[in-house]
Amino acid sequence: MTTQAAGVLVLAGTPIGDPADAPPRLGTELTGADVIAAEDTRRLRRLTQALGIEPTGRIVSYFEGNETGRTPELVEALAGGARVVLVTDAGMPSVSDPGYRLVAAAVERGITVTAVPGPSAVLTALAVSGLPVDRFCFEGFLPRKAGERLARLREVAADRRTLVYFEATHRIDDTLAAMAEVFGAERRGAVCRELTKTYEEVRRGPLAELARWAAQDGVRGEITVVVEGAPAPGPADLDQAEIVRRVAAREAAGERRKEAIAAVAADAGLPKREVFDAVVAAKHGAV
Repeated sequence: MTTQAAGVLVLAGTPIGDPADAPPRLGTELTGADVIAAEDTRRLRRLTQALGIEPTGRIVSYFEGNETGRTPELVEALAGGARVVLVTDAGMPSVSDPGYRLVAAAVERGITVTAVPGPSAVLTALAVSGLPVDRFCFEGFLPRKAGERLARLREVAADRRTLVYFEATHRIDDTLAAMAEVFGAERRGAVCRELTKTYEEVRRGPLAELARWAAQDGVRGEITVVVEGAPAPGPADLDQAEIVRRVAAREAAGERRKEAIAAVAADAGLPKREVFDAVVAAKHGAV
C-alpha cells in the first residue's frame, strides 16, 4: 500500500502595480496549480488576462472575512496532495495580507511551504526613500484610533532603525501629524504612493512638512510611509540621573554592573569612566 505524498503550498508574490513586473514563474505556478486561493478572484482574473495565461485549477476566494473558515479546507487539500497557490491583491501573501493562518496550519501538518518571490511595496519604498536601508523595521498598519496610534508610535520613537508603514488615504494626514508629534517635526520621512503605477510619486521631507502637504493637497492611492530612525543619543543628551537610571535598569534585568556600565556608555557615546563616576556619585547621594 502506498501513501499519497502531501502537496505543496506556494506563496506567490504578485505585482504591486505594473503587471510586467510579474516573474515568469508566477505564470507557471498559476497555470499548474490544483487550487488557487485568491484574496480577490476578480483581480486574479485581470492579472491572468494581463499575463496571457488560463489557469485550469479550482479558484477559491481567501480573504480576511473567510480566512479562518477556509484554512482547514485548504490544508486538507494540501494533505491530499494538491499544489495550492496563494495570491493576494498585490505583493507577498501574509505580509499585512491574508496567508499567515494558512502557512502556520500547513507547517503544523508538516506540509512543504515555498514561495515565488515577487515585488514588495515595503522593499520598493525603502529603496527609493533615500533613507538608511541597512537596518529597518516593518510596522504594517497603525491603529485607527488616535490614542492607540500615538501609543504605538511612542513604542518605537527611540528605535534607530528606519521604519516602514502602510496607511490608508483617509488617514494619512492624521498619521503624518502624529508622527511629527511623536518622532519630532524635523525627523525625515518619505511618502510613497502608487509605486510602479502610472501616477507614482515619492514625496520626501521633514515629517511636519509632509503632514502639511498631506492635509492641504490630499494623498490618493496605495501608500507606504518610510521614516528615518531615531538619532543615536550623544553625550549632551543624557544627564547624570538618566545615566544612573539606565545602568540600574540593566542591572535589574540581570546584567552585572560592569557590563551595564559598558553598555550604557556605548549607547550614549560616553567614556565608561564617566558612567562609572555617575553611578558611584549616585550611590553616595551626590546625584
